[in-house]
Amino acid sequence: MSERFLAVLNPAAGGGRCGKLVGAALARLRAGGLEIEVAETTGRGHALELARDAYARGWRNFIAVGGDGTSHEIVNGLFPQALGGEKPTLGFLPLGTGNSFLRDFSDQGLEYAVEALITGKRREVDVLRLAHSGRTLYYINLLSVGFAANVAATRHRRFSGLGELGYLLALFVCLARLERRPFPLRVDGAGEWDRRPCLFLTFNNSKFTGGRMMIAPRSDVADGLIEYVRWGPIGRLGLLRNLHTLYDGTHLLHPLAERTAARSVEFALDAPVDIMIDGEVLSARCERIDVLPRALTVAA
Repeated sequence: MSERFLAVLNPAAGGGRCGKLVGAALARLRAGGLEIEVAETTGRGHALELARDAYARGWRNFIAVGGDGTSHEIVNGLFPQALGGEKPTLGFLPLGTGNSFLRDFSDQGLEYAVEALITGKRREVDVLRLAHSGRTLYYINLLSVGFAANVAATRHRRFSGLGELGYLLALFVCLARLERRPFPLRVDGAGEWDRRPCLFLTFNNSKFTGGRMMIAPRSDVADGLIEYVRWGPIGRLGLLRNLHTLYDGTHLLHPLAERTAARSVEFALDAPVDIMIDGEVLSARCERIDVLPRALTVAA
């Protein structure tokens, strides 16, 4: 009997590239024996609603057709209701701008994703849970605060629609005003609150962000832990000299870099801050991050 999947399609992902390429990709999956129904999104938040309603109706197999934002919405549609029920499976057709999560398994992108779905490659992965301002968000890639989140937020608010140019403009703006500030937190409930200023903090489930940037080279998607990476208050010249090290993971060798494997992280923020979570940008007063061990099955 063929597997039945609901493909949640964001046709606008990748600047419209997704909508143009999805037909051929779906045809390959169907030719490979998968039964697929397509649900197309019409705007921000719609993938979440589609996944939530489909799970409630009995769907358990999903495909995120788009980028990191599409899979992020689907995960938040599946949880928390999946915690009390049958574990869902999530596959990917990475046709968006950023497709970071899959790089932990392969750099072949769409080819690998199609093969994984057709051949039945499956593995259980952790889901990370963020509590903030009385709400809860779930993610499978990473959450960051500080410089990387500031660049993403500046691009989104001031230079959206400019593609790579928008990213470069946002990068220069954030370099010019380079903020190095504390984000008070403590790991696993132990010790004093860490109030040291820093350039950025990331709380990772997988290794990559931004497509090829290896922020957390020691991360494992199924170890039940948060890979917490901290880069201290490096200056502008030091940052420019070391930007390339973020792409091969050697930034952790810098004397201002630290990493810790944690089961939970608590925050003592006095106001909301910009965060980047699985490629999405928002403002949140983070309270706590913890792990749902192997709560999701992925086709990877």
